[in-house]
Amino acid sequence: MSSPSPSPDIRVLVVEDDPVAADAHVLYVGRVPGFTAVGKAHTGAEARRALDRIPVDLLLLDLHLPDVHGLQLARSLRAAGHHADVIAVTSARDLAVVREGVSLGVVQYVLKPFTFATLRDRLVRYAEFHAAAGEASGQDEVDRALATLRAPGPAALPKGLSAPTLERVTRALRDAADGLTAAGVAEEVGISRITARRYLEHLVNAGRAGRSPQYGQVGRPELQYRWARTS
Repeated sequence: MSSPSPSPDIRVLVVEDDPVAADAHVLYVGRVPGFTAVGKAHTGAEARRALDRIPVDLLLLDLHLPDVHGLQLARSLRAAGHHADVIAVTSARDLAVVREGVSLGVVQYVLKPFTFATLRDRLVRYAEFHAAAGEASGQDEVDRALATLRAPGPAALPKGLSAPTLERVTRALRDAADGLTAAGVAEEVGISRITARRYLEHLVNAGRAGRSPQYGQVGRPELQYRWARTS
């Protein structure tokens, strides 16, 4: 008896206006077993033309395209009969946009900036959801299928860091248009400078903040931290 043929890869179209980011996303997709990047598009018009030419299961869709908002593109694709699912890639944190996306086939959101590990997790979860077939035996099985799309709980923080303090540090840094030093964060949040630096370095390592030397002062320059603002 011959063995069953392997399931075909999930075909992904990367839609991203930044060429460097688009290339990175194509590379990321190719590193996840079971997925193949079948093309990339830098505008909504290019995405429509690609979908008319090649079969696509999943769009990795930047919501801020130069010619159309990503959700408008998703809506027009549904109206044209395209049924590919969507993983939205965005820096927007507007929950109204998230709710609207659910009705348009957006199955996951990935907030910029993100790492390969984050995207890999979303793709693996989508693959489990995509593979579900047949008739559910009951509510529990339906719930399990939908649960595969949910992201896991937040990762444990390094020893000595707490979620409430991290939130206060994050808010202080995000609200500072010109960035802050560790001393500035310490004063704003009410913690020591050493503690502030530990939280700031954690944000840098997570890709949520950047740092650069602050010159123009007497003595050793301090590091200036800025929130990672991506379009």
